Amino acid sequence: MTSESNSQSPVRQMRLIVEANDYDAAVAFFRDALGLPEQAAFEGEGDARVAILEAGRATLEISNPAQVRMIDHVEADGQPSAKIRIAFEVDDSAAITKDLTNAGATLIAEPRETPWKSLNSRLEAPAGLQVTLFQELETIDQRSSKPGFKRP
Repeated sequence: MTSESNSQSPVRQMRLIVEANDYDAAVAFFRDALGLPEQAAFEGEGDARVAILEAGRATLEISNPAQVRMIDHVEADGQPSAKIRIAFEVDDSAAITKDLTNAGATLIAEPRETPWKSLNSRLEAPAGLQVTLFQELETIDQRSSKPGFKRP
């Protein structure tokens, strides 16, 4: 599907639902420290609570095991990633990595430049989530001219 046909997709939003044992810590981390705006929040019986945080444009990245091993090697010195990992594109991955470690995340890997020209770091965040922060160092048009890159 090309970007021109995306407006015809039957999918309007991708929402990742995460169960957090320490709800307040998870909300403080993702909403307050990372800065994801709160779209809505609801409370129900029995202390049921949910916060829906906006995270910009959503994509679904599907990787085969060889790609995951390569990413783990490049991004985290070979430390295996979780089966599901969340990646956030940010403007300054070094600064945001520091902010999030100060807010309680555990640093897995310092920011480093990848072969695909992004500056990536990896963190263990609240709710048992592994997070990659990435800062694009080239545009998609610049990267699309390189070997191994395919664009529909």
